[in-house]
Amino acid sequence: MGRGGVEGSAMSTAKPGASKAVSTKGGAGKRSGKDKDAAARLQQAKQASILLKHISDPTRLQAILLLSGGERHVGALCEELGQSQPAVSHHLALLRHGGIISPRRQGKNNFYSLTETGAELAKVVQAMMG
Repeated sequence: MGRGGVEGSAMSTAKPGASKAVSTKGGAGKRSGKDKDAAARLQQAKQASILLKHISDPTRLQAILLLSGGERHVGALCEELGQSQPAVSHHLALLRHGGIISPRRQGKNNFYSLTETGAELAKVVQAMMG
């Protein structure tokens, strides 16, 4: 118990001194704000990198552009992309997991449409294409 009391008193005397040191140095608070900004930028860059990886395939980009015209059935996408259903479903799964498209099930049929993120990406891709 005596030891706990010593630690407690040491901590209580250290805290006021530490707070005075922080309060007298105006730069300490700013550095933590800069660190937070840098961490936020890094997190945004990581998220953008993941998103770009999801759309880095020509078939997935074509699917995004097709879906920018409206919701499509998987079969229609297969025809328009000239690929098998398993191949198209694989690409759609990656886009779905990336939050770029969203599914809608109607009976046995799956329909896909762009999310808000997907629509923004489609606009960017279309602008790049001229």
